[in-house]
Amino acid sequence: MRYASSITSLSWIPSEAVTGLNKGIFESGFTHYDDPPPDHIADLDALRDADGFRFANRLALWIEVEDGRIVACGRSGGGLMGATTVRLGKKAATFEAVALDDLRPDLERTDTSVRCVQTTGGRTALPAPRRVNRPPFVQFRAPTVWTTLALTLHADGRVEREVVGASKFPRHWIYDDDLVLTEKIGIADFKGWYRQSFGKRTPWGDEDSPALVTAVESALERNLSATIMRGGEAPEVRTVKEGGVLVRQGDPGDELFLLLDGVLVVDVDGEPVAELGPGAVLGERAVLEEGARTSTLRALTKCRVAAVPADRIDREALEGLREGHRREESQ
Repeated sequence: MRYASSITSLSWIPSEAVTGLNKGIFESGFTHYDDPPPDHIADLDALRDADGFRFANRLALWIEVEDGRIVACGRSGGGLMGATTVRLGKKAATFEAVALDDLRPDLERTDTSVRCVQTTGGRTALPAPRRVNRPPFVQFRAPTVWTTLALTLHADGRVEREVVGASKFPRHWIYDDDLVLTEKIGIADFKGWYRQSFGKRTPWGDEDSPALVTAVESALERNLSATIMRGGEAPEVRTVKEGGVLVRQGDPGDELFLLLDGVLVVDVDGEPVAELGPGAVLGERAVLEEGARTSTLRALTKCRVAAVPADRIDREALEGLREGHRREESQ
């Protein structure tokens, strides 16, 4: 019996993830943000050719099983780097990112399971200035991007997918064997990545960054995200410190929230019932029911949240959102 599976990460730059002076460079048109990748990828190479992502990590594994024991196995895949297009006036130029060697430790094999790990990534296409502690105190060097994925196949056909680590920027999305979006990494820390992801502070040095993985939001939430961010007047963007509270259960509320970055914990009657990552839309139940928040939203990490009046969103859409958000009833 032969079993095979794969895991893929796709990395891209959303508009809300870039902060500070570098945001002006993007908004000037010199370089660009990325549109969100599709929920299902039909052709990874074609998406790259269309400038649809910055880099991808594809890891595939197969095993042969006889009488309950693994008798053969193999892996494939690797990194797929994108490019950066810059514009100055009417002229444009495209720069290829610099791929680093894929890191592939030896397979971890037993009679009943095989686990493989793979790190892929590289340096961004354009070097960027960063402060250093020695003359001339500024160094021009491209930061490094990467993801580290793991895949385990068992002799009974079970599959385990894992995100072992990832650079703090850009945004990383995770896809299954059918190239369907299944998970997201919850944090995209542009400032930390821009200042630190060089040399030894990468897997090609001696350090990886742990990845905080969150579940994927619903298709309805993805549609509402576009309405909130681009459907009229710009939303108010708020920052919630790690450990801070966005709303408290029982408080009145008439705003809807879109989580742009970070991870929020949903507490009901003092008990955590869910962890939510970027793309989650929250707050509809207070609007539709009795005007009071039905849960406390607490920041597990530093979070950035877009807030809009709930009357900007169609009531039928809010009803559909509520049906998927009865988290305390599903516990």
